[in-house]
This record gives sequence, structure tokens and C-alpha cells, in this order.
Amino acid sequence: MKNKGFKYLMLLSGLTLVLGSAFAQKKKRTTAEQVGRKGEFYISWGYNKEWYTPSNIHISQPSLGNDYKFINVYAADHPGWDEGITNRAISIPQYNYRVGYFFKDNWGVEINFDHTKYIVATEQLLHVKGTMEGKPVDAFYDNTKPYGNASQPLTYFLNNGANFLLFNLVHRKHLTSFKTNWFDASLLLKGGVGMVIPHVENTIFGKKNDPNFQIGGMDVGVEAALRMTFAKYVYLEYCNKLVYANYWGLKVADGTARQAFGCYEMILNLGVSVPLKK
Repeated sequence: MKNKGFKYLMLLSGLTLVLGSAFAQKKKRTTAEQVGRKGEFYISWGYNKEWYTPSNIHISQPSLGNDYKFINVYAADHPGWDEGITNRAISIPQYNYRVGYFFKDNWGVEINFDHTKYIVATEQLLHVKGTMEGKPVDAFYDNTKPYGNASQPLTYFLNNGANFLLFNLVHRKHLTSFKTNWFDASLLLKGGVGMVIPHVENTIFGKKNDPNFQIGGMDVGVEAALRMTFAKYVYLEYCNKLVYANYWGLKVADGTARQAFGCYEMILNLGVSVPLKK
């Protein structure tokens, strides 16, 4: 009888351990799944690197009889963070921020801003075509040297920012098959439209504009981001992004400029997510 009772006790103990373990695992899974749920607010800050497609810069200066294009112009960014971050203000390098909210477990909205710099390369052969001083022009010149009566070559900067602002719809897909409290990985797919807010600075054929910020057109973009969340609240996010930006009404001396180009970005963000709902 004693042996029989002991067997029943061992069986009951085993069942208790199994059920307890299953309950603990279920409880742990539920806790882990709170990483990325409906009602989550997040904010991040990071830095970026860009590559731009060649583009045409269309210059219109009616009072000077000018209406011409610089054709297939090459430009580059100026990261700044590669020259050091600790010795300068955090807003001087090419930075970006995101502010978002998940209104469903896997769907959210986001304000997405990238401070990106655009600088026309000096070392290139520029093709100018159109009308200058009321006369047809179709010529090439070396941009490392002054052109005609100008005292310097073309300088054309969106250097305090080409500045992409997007309002994104965000879809999230969890990647981790295991459940823990300390780590979660997810893929975020984003897409949106917005506006560009460039800081325009240029000297074209010796004529310098008055540099300033302006709302200068519209943009569309798509982004894929790998988000790795630690301890439920802090995350590191690596992003790849494509943007198409169309600029118009950009201020130049005695007129305006317009252009459109594509951009590929790589971005690294550090962020915090906060559940606003239990």
C-alpha cells in the first residue's frame, strides 16, 4: 500500500511539474509577446549614409533670358558622423528620427524625417543645354574651373539638408521563433509620402543666392528595417530605404531651380518603445 501511495505521489508530483512548467512557459510567452503590441509608442534617433542618382537641374531666370538645364549631374552626401560625433553637436551630421504608434499589433503609423545632405560634385564635366541670355546653348565645361566670366565653378548645395519628411504606414513581422523577455527581432516594412524641406545654397555662373530653408517639393519612400529589441523597451534598428524626391521652386539668384532624383539610404537608429496600454 505504501509503495502504491508512493507511486501515486510521484505521479502527482510529475504532473504538477509538467503543468507548472507548461504554465510558466505560457506565462513567459505572453510576457514576451508584449514586445510590439497594439498601443505601443516609439521614438528613435540615428545617422545615415546616402547615394544619389544623376539628375537634371533646370534653371529658370526670366529676367536674364535664361532657361537651361545641367544634364546628368552627379552629387554626393556629406555624412559628418564619419569625422567624429563626440566633438560636435548631434544635429550637425546627417541624422534621422522616427516617431511612431502601433494602432494594431502589426500595423502602425510613423513620422519619418531624414536630414540628408546633397552636394554637386566639383570634379565632373557639366553638360549645359537650353537658352542663356536669350541665345541657344549646348556646351560642356569642366566644373573644376571657372566658366566664362564667372569667377568660380558651379556650386550647388542642399547641404543643411535635402531633408526628407515622410508620413509612413508601418507593417511589422516578428522574426524570432523563441520567446524571451530580453530579446525580440522583427522586420518593419514602411511606405509613405511627404514633403522635402531643403536648405538651398548655390552659386551659378558667379551669381550667389540667399541661402535659406524652404518647403521645396514632395517625396515618396519605402523602407525595410530590422529591429532588435532588448529588455522589451530599448531597440537597435538597421534600415535600408529608397526615396524619390521632386524639388521645385528652389531659390537661385534672379530665378528658381527644379530637379528630381532617387536616393538609396542606409540608416542605423537607437530607440525606445513604450507600451501606452496594458
